[in-house]
Amino acid sequence: MADVFEFDRDGLNVWSDEERFEVTRERLAEYAAATNDPIPAHRAGDVGSPVFAIVPVFDALMAPAVDVVPMDIFGRITHGEQDFHFHRPIRPGDRLVAQARVIGWETKSSGSLVYIHLTCKDEATGELVNEQYLSGFFRGVDAGAKVGEAIPLIEPYTELKQTSPLAKAAHHVDDDQTFRYAPASGDPVPLHLDEEVAKDAGLPGIIAHGLCTMAMAGWGVLAEVADSDVSRVKRLAVRFSKFVFPGDDLETRIWKAGTENGVTTYAFETVRGSDVVLSNGIAEIAD
Repeated sequence: MADVFEFDRDGLNVWSDEERFEVTRERLAEYAAATNDPIPAHRAGDVGSPVFAIVPVFDALMAPAVDVVPMDIFGRITHGEQDFHFHRPIRPGDRLVAQARVIGWETKSSGSLVYIHLTCKDEATGELVNEQYLSGFFRGVDAGAKVGEAIPLIEPYTELKQTSPLAKAAHHVDDDQTFRYAPASGDPVPLHLDEEVAKDAGLPGIIAHGLCTMAMAGWGVLAEVADSDVSRVKRLAVRFSKFVFPGDDLETRIWKAGTENGVTTYAFETVRGSDVVLSNGIAEIAD
């Protein structure tokens, strides 16, 4: 039976405080190195890789959920989906402002999902740099009837993935990957850094950051279908399906789904052998 909890409707659509972030060339390069990104412009810190977009908003990420989700279960949250919508790349010297809000929640058969919307804007102009949507999952929790809105649908393209992929990209998760990714991203969660904490949580050992795996898939897609040009990426989204561990060998498989209005949509998934670790991958690339 699910544990029944009441989420606080007063926190719905309430924006968090503004969080400010100054982008440096060194931080961009550190993130690229921490995700094994081979693209020269990313490694040099000339421009941010797609998933670097999580770094300036990280401090705002969970703030609105604190006002909605009961504290008794807040520590049980896991990352369900992540969906980036890009208006322009992030570059050194940018001064960015991030805010977040809970836009809704609903109960599924195995637990409840809370939906969060984030904005990242240029401090000087107020223009959107990117928007992000994510779902947080609470296994075994009943939050009652659906409230508010869900995040945008991530199309699974199930039938397309029965065909041969257009391209593939290989990735290896290094033994020290999480210890490099944590400071580069600003994510110090102990499950990624402390063996005992991870084992106490029922895991066989530390797990890789899901967004590190997504970053690897992101540069793989860029290199294979976008000429390694981050300015062409309009959307990048995934569902986190299985844990990834240091030492894992991964492969991102890419399919062309179609082109409309000068933008080509690619479906992708990242696998470890027969296990799909990132599912429902979507990349929208300007032609």
